[in-house]
Amino acid sequence: MSTRNRLLFFATGWLIVLMPFLFWWNSWFGRQLSDKQVAEYLQDEKHPRHIQHALVQMGERMSRGDMSVKRWYPEAVRLAGHPVEEVRNTDAWVMGQDTSGAGFHEALLKMLGDSSLTVRGNAALSLVRFGDASGRPQIVELLQPAEIIASQAGKVIDTSVAGTAIHQGGLVAKVQSNGQTVEVRSPISGRLREMRAQVGQSVAAGEEVATVDPGTEQVWEALRGLYVVGQAEDLAAVLPYERELPDIPDHVRQQAVETEKAIRNREK
Repeated sequence: MSTRNRLLFFATGWLIVLMPFLFWWNSWFGRQLSDKQVAEYLQDEKHPRHIQHALVQMGERMSRGDMSVKRWYPEAVRLAGHPVEEVRNTDAWVMGQDTSGAGFHEALLKMLGDSSLTVRGNAALSLVRFGDASGRPQIVELLQPAEIIASQAGKVIDTSVAGTAIHQGGLVAKVQSNGQTVEVRSPISGRLREMRAQVGQSVAAGEEVATVDPGTEQVWEALRGLYVVGQAEDLAAVLPYERELPDIPDHVRQQAVETEKAIRNREK
C-alpha cells in the first residue's frame, strides 16, 4: 500500500470514529450551540467546560466540511497554550480536523512538548493527518504503561487496588504530607497494573507509586497512528497487543497485526 493510500485509510477511519479516545464529551457537550454562543464560549475563561464545548462543536463542524468555523481558527491556535489540560487536549483534536488551518501545524508541533501525556498524544495523532511523523515517539508512548509519581514526599494513607479500571484523573493513592492529604491521580484512563507503594509506606517526591496500563481506545488510536508512521523500532510496543488475552479486544488485536504488517512492509 502506498503512503498516499495509507494516509487516506487513516483519514477515513478517523472521520468515521471522530477520534474518540481520551474524550467524554458525548454526555456533556451534545447541546448544539449557535454561532454567537460558540464565539462567547471560546472566550469564557471562567468556565473551561464552555471552551471545551465550543471547541467540540468546531471540530464536529470541521469534520463535516463546514468552513464557516474558520473565523475561530485563531482562537484554536491561542487555546493550544491554555492552562487547563482538558482544553488543550480537546484543542489538539480540533486542529487535526483541518490540515489547511493557519497556524495549526506549528501549534501542534509545540504541543508535542506539553506536560500532559494525553495532550502530547492527541497532538501527535493530529500531526499524522498533516503527513508529519514528528510525534511518532509520543504515539509510541500512548501504548506504554503510565508511571504514576508522587508529587510530594510523605506517608501513603490510602491506595486503589491492582486490576481496578480507572479513568483519566482517577484517584490512585493518598499521601499525607506536612499535615495535608495529597491526592495522586492517573494521567490516563486504563487499568491499574501495579501498586508499588502500600498503605503505611513512606514515599519520596518523584517516586513511582503505581503503574497504569492504557485503555482500549487510547491503544487503538495509537496503533492506527503507527500504521501510517511507525518504524521497525516501534514493533516492541506494538507486538504485545497481538496476544490473545481477555483484556485485549479483537479489534485492537487485529489493528496491532495490521500495524505490524504496515511497518514491516515499509522496511522492505
